[in-house]
Amino acid sequence: MAAAGKVSTFRLPPLPTIREIIKLFRLQAQKQLSQNFLLDLRLTDKIVRKAGNLRNAYVYEVGPGPGGITRSILNADVAELLVVEKDTRFIPGLQMLSDAAPGKLRIVHGDVLTFKIEKAFPGSLKRQWEDDPPNIHIIGNLPFSVSTPLIIKWLENVSCRDGPFAYGRTQMTLTFQKEVAEVDVGVVHFTPLTEPVIKQPFKLVEKLVQNTFQFRRKYCYRGLGMLFPEAQRLESTGKLLQLADVDPTLRPCQLSLSHFKSLCDVYRKMCDGDPQLFAYNFREELKQSKSKNQKKEAHQESNGL
Repeated sequence: MAAAGKVSTFRLPPLPTIREIIKLFRLQAQKQLSQNFLLDLRLTDKIVRKAGNLRNAYVYEVGPGPGGITRSILNADVAELLVVEKDTRFIPGLQMLSDAAPGKLRIVHGDVLTFKIEKAFPGSLKRQWEDDPPNIHIIGNLPFSVSTPLIIKWLENVSCRDGPFAYGRTQMTLTFQKEVAEVDVGVVHFTPLTEPVIKQPFKLVEKLVQNTFQFRRKYCYRGLGMLFPEAQRLESTGKLLQLADVDPTLRPCQLSLSHFKSLCDVYRKMCDGDPQLFAYNFREELKQSKSKNQKKEAHQESNGL
């Protein structure tokens, strides 16, 4: 029995180490999935502390793998931990953790890219967007194979205030690894803003940013030019950069958030003036042009030219 006036805290009982779990279930990181196991519990504890005070919080962990970060989250005395794991090899080890933490750990065998989290936690946790963040946290060690599409998906969720952000401004603490063979881990903590810096539709912002960075080592006008059909590319790109007051010789990595805001605002006005512009895809134009040239060459050959 806990002493009067003291609040009992949950700690996992003695368990096999992560290294022993990997050996027991014959687990191996798959390079094609960019998997990398975090074996040092001191490191996983440090990652989890970056999320802040998790006592009595509800946590959604993506890609728990053999359960290193999972253990650290459970030891933070959370109310409930929901883990979504696609790889069936990790389920037995996670089940061992669930048995050691009755009522604390819920395991879902599924894909984080398609898993619907909107109804996974109690509705009473929901907060207005303008209020403080809800007592829900997303924590994950993201492999390269899923990090980019998942982050883009979550950014769109933030814009639409759905998915994990149907509860409010849900906080995220995510780790990113440089290479599969390296142990260097970068930890990033996200808290959605109450008001977006760029007040344009997500798909418009995504398209402009993707085009800008497709030639990341070139001047920014190269990538931005791909927003426009070839016949008007030079003129329209110049107009976009001039109205947005952006130096065309800046490289994509040199563009600031204010630069992107100006570019998105001007591009939106240009799309409003030409309803077909936003639907333009330079790859489709390139494909059609290539097909046309092939047909022309075939016709010339058939006529002996």
